[in-house]
Amino acid sequence: MELSYQTLKLTHQAREAESVTDTQAESTDFGLNISKIHKDQPEEKAQPRRGQIIDFRGLLSDAIKGATSEFALNTFECNPDPSERLLKPLSAFIGMNSEMRELAAVVSRDIYLHNPNIKWNDIIGLDAAKQLVKEAVVYPIRYPQLFTGILSPWKGLLLYGPPGTGKTLLAKAVATECKTTFFNISASTIVSKWRGDSEKLVRVLFELARYHAPSTIFLDELESVMSQRGMVPGGEHEGSLRMKTELLVQMDGLARSEDLVFVLAASNLPWELDCAMLRRLEKRILVDLPSQEARQAMIYHWLPPVSKNHALELHTQLEYSVLSQETEGYSGSDIKLVCREAAMRPVRKIFSVLENNQSESNNLPGIQLDTVTTQDFLDVLAHTKPSAKNLTERYLAWQEKFESV
Repeated sequence: MELSYQTLKLTHQAREAESVTDTQAESTDFGLNISKIHKDQPEEKAQPRRGQIIDFRGLLSDAIKGATSEFALNTFECNPDPSERLLKPLSAFIGMNSEMRELAAVVSRDIYLHNPNIKWNDIIGLDAAKQLVKEAVVYPIRYPQLFTGILSPWKGLLLYGPPGTGKTLLAKAVATECKTTFFNISASTIVSKWRGDSEKLVRVLFELARYHAPSTIFLDELESVMSQRGMVPGGEHEGSLRMKTELLVQMDGLARSEDLVFVLAASNLPWELDCAMLRRLEKRILVDLPSQEARQAMIYHWLPPVSKNHALELHTQLEYSVLSQETEGYSGSDIKLVCREAAMRPVRKIFSVLENNQSESNNLPGIQLDTVTTQDFLDVLAHTKPSAKNLTERYLAWQEKFESV
């Protein structure tokens, strides 16, 4: 009798432990709603049966990573590595099938996780462009009560102008300063060789941007994706037309929504853009060649009177006002190239000494570099020509027709 009583007691305890285990297993779903994943099945069939094996390895790994990130944020209230940004896990991106999730993973690779470390003050000139970006991205997030009704924030900004004038640099400043999720999108991201994938990638891109909002989508070299339709001899490919149509539809949807998603586009050939895309890019600003004051500031930035690195100390004696006049028509990247070439001239003179004093420790001997003079800079200018000076008139003519500031 006593033995049977103990047997019944052990059986009762085992059943209680089994019920507790089942309860914990049901509650520990890592943030996944199984009924939502099996949305195509009836509700009673969506719940997994006890002992049934379901392959959720990919989803569970994303959820565990997301849970770890959320735990770190809730516990320490800061990112242990401030140069890297934490994103919400894709496991919570409910409402898509496995194919769309794979496309979402492809698009997510182009999200800036590391800080580009470009500040507004690092960009010389471009005051009008910086102000417009702040009005479109920074201020709506900082002062949302002001941007309602007719003052709703802009959804699209086009930066156009000669190459090397700072359009991409401005986008990096947006990724650094605006505290938004930054999608660095190029043609290789949203163009696929598989039929139907290009328009799906465009759709997933904008849905991910809403999921990670506030966010900024940067479309570099926009003319490679959104050229004028119907201008290709013999007719444009069907896949390209569908992709462009989907991009226009998604851009139009942004203008009608209140999501904090902003599109920043850059183009060196604005006259090749489709007119429907220009309508959706509400603000269009010319990023022209730098002015004389900006050129002088650039030369002083790259070639100050004294600059030091780990091994050498470079001295310059330059007439910055004269050099700024001589560099008319040069872009910002052209001026940087000229400054690098001028700084390289005294370094070339010590190569023979360095080759004759090679050592295993690679220690440089005590060498004094010659001073970079104005004449050195002018000699470099004679052999380094501007890259986009001849296109200035065409940009100004396009600006008169389509400018929107």
